[in-house]
Amino acid sequence: MSLAFCGFYVAKADATLFNEKSQVILVRDENRSVVTMSNDFRGAVKDFAMVIPVPEVLDKNDIRLADASIFSKFDQYSSPRLVEYYDQNPCYAYDYKRNKDGFNASVQDDLDEEGLLSNETKYSVKVEAEYSIGEYDIVILSAEESDGLELWLKENKYNIPNGANEVLEPYIKGDMKFFVVKVNLEKYQQSQFQTLRPIQITYHSNKFMLPIRLGMANANGNQDLIVYALTKKGRVELTNYRTTKLPSNLNVPTFMKSKFGDFYHDLFEKSWEDEGGKSAFLEYSWDLSFNNYVKCDPCVGPPPIYNDLREAGVYWAKPNDWEAYFTRIHVRYNRQDYAQDLQFQATPNKEPFQGRYVMQHPVAMDLDCDKAQDYYSQVIDRREEELENLAKLTGWQTSQHEYYLDEYKNKLDKIENKWFEPERNSILPALPNDIDSTTGIGLVVLLLQVCLLIFFIKKYLGLRKTMKKKDKSRSILYN
Repeated sequence: MSLAFCGFYVAKADATLFNEKSQVILVRDENRSVVTMSNDFRGAVKDFAMVIPVPEVLDKNDIRLADASIFSKFDQYSSPRLVEYYDQNPCYAYDYKRNKDGFNASVQDDLDEEGLLSNETKYSVKVEAEYSIGEYDIVILSAEESDGLELWLKENKYNIPNGANEVLEPYIKGDMKFFVVKVNLEKYQQSQFQTLRPIQITYHSNKFMLPIRLGMANANGNQDLIVYALTKKGRVELTNYRTTKLPSNLNVPTFMKSKFGDFYHDLFEKSWEDEGGKSAFLEYSWDLSFNNYVKCDPCVGPPPIYNDLREAGVYWAKPNDWEAYFTRIHVRYNRQDYAQDLQFQATPNKEPFQGRYVMQHPVAMDLDCDKAQDYYSQVIDRREEELENLAKLTGWQTSQHEYYLDEYKNKLDKIENKWFEPERNSILPALPNDIDSTTGIGLVVLLLQVCLLIFFIKKYLGLRKTMKKKDKSRSILYN
C-alpha cells in the first residue's frame, strides 16, 4: 500500500521525492506533546527536505534525533497478528493443551547559510531560529502570507508542489510556525549512519493534533499513516473523525499462514471502504504500565521496555515505575474526505484490543474411535465458517477452496461407509455405533423370531403336502 508522511516532503532543485511509508509516534501528557517522525525517504540524500507546521518556535533542546529501530520495535509489538491453535484429539482421554504461542543528541553549532536566509523581508518570511543537529540543518520560519512563504521556499531551492500556498494558508492564519529541515551532506557523509535518523520534537499546545493537510499538497490518491500514541490515561482516539475497531478475533482458514500479508492488506482495504473512507482504525491498544505484567496476548514482538519508552519520548517514565498506555491507529486519508488535521484525545478507556486472526488446526492423523464421526462433522462446519469469514473480511471469492472442505468430508464419508461393509466370519452386518446395546439385542431377537416363523411355516407347508400325498395313495388303494 502507498504511504506518505503527515507533513509534505519537498525536494531541493528538481529531484523527485516520494515517501512510501509514514509512521509517527505521539507522546502526550497535559499540554505537552513529543512527536517522533520516521524518515523512510528514498532517493538522493542531497534532495531530502521536510516542512512541518509547529505551534511554537522550538528551542534547540526541544529537537533531538531518535534511533530508527524504535519504529520497528513498536510495529512488531503492535502489528495485527495471525495466531494458530491445535485441536485436542477426541480419541485421547487426557487433556491436550493448545499451543500459543536519558537522551544524547548529536548537536553542532555551525550553520552553513548558503543563501538560505535571503529575501526574508521581500516575502514577509521571518527566520525565527536556526540549528544544526546531527546530519540536519533546521530553520524555523514564521510567515504573514502563504504566497510569500511558497516563493521563499522555491527561491531557496525547495521544489515544493505548485499550489502549496492553498494548504499553507490555514496554518499561517492559525499563527503556526514552520519547521523546515534539509540534510547537511558533508556532515551526513562524516556520520556512521546509513539512513536518515528520525527527528523528534517537543512542544506545548492545548491542541493534541497532527497536521495532515500539508501531506496532501503533493499527494497522488490515498495516503496511509500509522500513529503510535502513548499517554498516561488510556486509549487515544480521534475527535473529529470516527475511530473504529478493526474486525478481530475471527477464525480464518489455515492456508492463510502463507498469505497473511495479502489477507490483511485486503481486510483493511475492505474495512475502509465499508466505512465510506471516513474512519480511522484501531489496530492495537494495551496498558504498558510497569505494574501490568501481561502486555500482549499473544505477543508477536517483545513489549516495549523502559529504554524504548524513553527513546520514544515518554519523558515521565522512571526505570522501575511508569504509567503508559499504548495505542496504534491506522489512518488512510485523502483531500476529499479529510479536510481537517487529525485531532486526538486521551480517553480513560484501558480495555485491551488487538487485531487478531486465528487458525485452528484439526487433528492431522486419521481417527478411528466412537467420537471421530462427530469430530469430523464439527471440523467441516468450522471450515465452512472460516471460508465465510474470509469472504466477509476481504471480499475474496472462496469457491476455489472447496478442497478445504473435501479433505474432511472424505474422512467423514470413509467412517460412514465403514458401517455398511460386512465383517468377515459374520452372518449379520455390523451395527452402527450410535445404536445402543438394548436396541441391538432387540433387533437380533426380532430377526431370530422371523427366522423361526419362516422355519415353522415351511415345516407346516411341507407337512400338509406330505399328508395330501398319503390321502391320495389311500384313495387309489381302496378303489
